[in-house]
Amino acid sequence: MGYRVGLGYSDLEEGMTIEGTSITVTESHIVLFAGLSGDYNPLHVDEEYARKTIFGSRIAHGLLVMSLASGPLGMAFAGKAVALVEFKARFLKPARIGDTIKPIAKIAELKDDEKFNGGRVKLLISVVNQRGEVIARGEAILIVSK
Repeated sequence: MGYRVGLGYSDLEEGMTIEGTSITVTESHIVLFAGLSGDYNPLHVDEEYARKTIFGSRIAHGLLVMSLASGPLGMAFAGKAVALVEFKARFLKPARIGDTIKPIAKIAELKDDEKFNGGRVKLLISVVNQRGEVIARGEAILIVSK
C-alpha cells in the first residue's frame, strides 16, 4: 500500500489554511517523549511534584506538543516536502494528559526557488486545545517541491 502524496508548492497560495488532525495527549506520549529526549523534569513525569506547582498536575513538554502538531501538518506535504529549514515556537498555555490538540497553519509567504523545483513556504502555526484556546504558536519554513 502506497502513501498519499501531499500538497506541492504549485498547490499553495498565501493566506491558505491547513488544518491537521486532532490528537489526544496521553501519559504514553509524555513518558515516551521523556525517554527519547532525556527530559525527565518532574513537572512532566512526577505527579506528586507537579501537583504542588502552579500547574496543579503534570503537563506535556512544549516540544512534545509541537512534535504532535508537526506530524499532521508535515503529512499535508508528504512526498513533496524537501526539508524543514527553520522552526521557532512560543508556548502560551500547558497541555495536559487528556487534552485534545489540533494544529492549524496559515501559509504566510511563498518564495520561489527553482533550485528545489518549488520554493520556500513560511507557515504560521497555532495549536489549539479542545476548548479552542491557543496553547502554542510557531513559525516554520519548509522547502517544498512542485
